[in-house]
Amino acid sequence: MFDVSSVAIEDFDYPLPEEKIAKYPLLQRDKAKLLCFGENGLPKDHLFCELPELLSKDTLLILNDTKVVYARLFFQKESGSTIEIFCLEPIEPCEMQLAFAQKHKCKWKCLVGNNKKWKSGKLSKHAQINNQDITLSVERVEQKEECWIVEFEWNGNKSFAEILQTMGVVPLPPYIKRQAEETDKSEYQTIYADQDGSVAAPTAGLHFSDETFACLKEKGIRYDFVTLHVGAGTFKPVSTKTIGEHSMHTEKVCVSKETIADLISYCDKKIVCVGTTSVRTIESLYWHGVRLLNSDGAYKDMDVKQWEPYQKEVCVSRSEALKAILQSMEQSNREELQGQTSIIIAPSYRYRITDGMVTNFHQPKSTLLLLVDAMIGNKWKKAYAHALENDYRFLSYGDACLFFKEEKS
Repeated sequence: MFDVSSVAIEDFDYPLPEEKIAKYPLLQRDKAKLLCFGENGLPKDHLFCELPELLSKDTLLILNDTKVVYARLFFQKESGSTIEIFCLEPIEPCEMQLAFAQKHKCKWKCLVGNNKKWKSGKLSKHAQINNQDITLSVERVEQKEECWIVEFEWNGNKSFAEILQTMGVVPLPPYIKRQAEETDKSEYQTIYADQDGSVAAPTAGLHFSDETFACLKEKGIRYDFVTLHVGAGTFKPVSTKTIGEHSMHTEKVCVSKETIADLISYCDKKIVCVGTTSVRTIESLYWHGVRLLNSDGAYKDMDVKQWEPYQKEVCVSRSEALKAILQSMEQSNREELQGQTSIIIAPSYRYRITDGMVTNFHQPKSTLLLLVDAMIGNKWKKAYAHALENDYRFLSYGDACLFFKEEKS
């Protein structure tokens, strides 16, 4: 039996010149390049606006409607030093939407940049929101490994969402080596973003335009939304030699009952996920369903562990797993499945619900490349080599791919 924990991250390295990393998006979202494999098994060049033509009518597209929050806050000390607070996840209250709705105070788990210059006490900054003078102060409460629990306090009647909207900065990925600009507030956001909570965009979705959706509707291709709030861990490099030593980040997930029902109705058709976050959400649903089938079936919040899919052979169809979730939701009168996942999708993983995916080009030695390999095997190397030779743009603001899973024997 294949030991997934022994997979060497070195096997997922490739040369990525700095000039291939897109620093800015294209002016027209859907004019990005789209790479897929032709019937001859060779990479084929398309434009993203051709996506509806490349999908069959019986396809259900799944997109992640999370919304990037302006999670970076910069505080200036009297000495002149700048301290950066990068909000990762809410602690008090811990529920995302409640945390954003808070007025006056809340606690968050944060990364603190230039922490050694912050000796003690509170930091504060000022802004005007709708003609109201607001002072935001922040204080460290306790250290949690490389992070800090910090408490924010502010005057006035503004929500924390409004505070971040005005005082925060777009959290561009570290490999986009420039300061965030005003245009990033709209460009680094999908046009269908709806649920506040991510510190990184689900970037495969950045290519969708109103015209793309109009063409999908015209062809009769259905699409649904899930929510996975992307954490900063998505940029965490694999620093271990094998993936068995790598600890995956946990991310919050929410899926509506309506989407579960649609997935069930497409079990004998094609289910294509837009972005790795949608893939991880949809595959996590399967394992949650399996867990329900092996218990009393009562509703439980989803909590899929990193290595759960690899612990034993499971012979449950995607329809059975999804129906178990739907039944548990109906019995408990719930309209949404909430929870979290830290699933790692790596070579040897057998996709249970996802038939294909739209995804950008990923960093060398990243867990996202492992996820792609699990779908198309070593063919990703051929695709990436072709992209590098043909002036594709890489990473978050770059071009996209459309891949369908290789059947495993």
